[in-house]
Amino acid sequence: MDTRLAKLARSGDRAAFEELVELYKDKIYHLAYRMLHNRHEAEEIVQETFMRVYTNLDRYDEQQKFSTWIYRIGTNLCIDRLRKKKASYSLDAELSDGEGGDWYATLASQDAGPEDQVTLSETQQQIRDSIETLPEKYKAIVILRYLQDFSLQEISDTLSMPVTTIKTRLHRGREFLRKKLEAIL
Repeated sequence: MDTRLAKLARSGDRAAFEELVELYKDKIYHLAYRMLHNRHEAEEIVQETFMRVYTNLDRYDEQQKFSTWIYRIGTNLCIDRLRKKKASYSLDAELSDGEGGDWYATLASQDAGPEDQVTLSETQQQIRDSIETLPEKYKAIVILRYLQDFSLQEISDTLSMPVTTIKTRLHRGREFLRKKLEAIL
C-alpha cells in the first residue's frame, strides 16, 4: 500500500502524499524523540523528513519497502543533528516531565506499591540516561532495536549497513549499557 501511495504521490497526487504523512508522522516523531530527547527537535526532524521524502520521491526505489526508506531518512537526519549538537544550557530548556516514556510505564499496577513504582521509574530513567551516553554508532541501533522493535534486517536496511555490523554494534552497545548500569545499580 505504501509503495502504491508513493507512486501516486510521485505522479502529483497530493492526497496520496498526505496519506503517507498521516501514516508515518507519529512513527518518525517517536523515533526522533527517542534519539534526540527534545520535542522541538523531533518535530523539526519530522518536517525535514517529509520535505526530503517529497523532494526525492523520484529517487525512491520501489523494490524496497517505503517504511525502510523513510526511516532511513529520519534516522540519518537525527544522527546528523546529534553530530552537530553541542552542549548548551538554557534557563528556557525543556524540563523532562515523563513525556516520551513508553505507554506501559504509565499503567497503574495493582500489586506494586508506591515504593516499587518509584524504584521502577528510577531504573527506567537510569536506562534512558545510559542509552543517551552510548556512542553514536551504537545509540541509533539500540534505539531502533529495543525502543522501536525493528528487526536486524530492518535496521540493516535503514542504516545501509550489513546485518553482521548491526549484530556487532548491537552486542557492543548492550555491553556498554551493561557495564554502565552495573556501576549505577
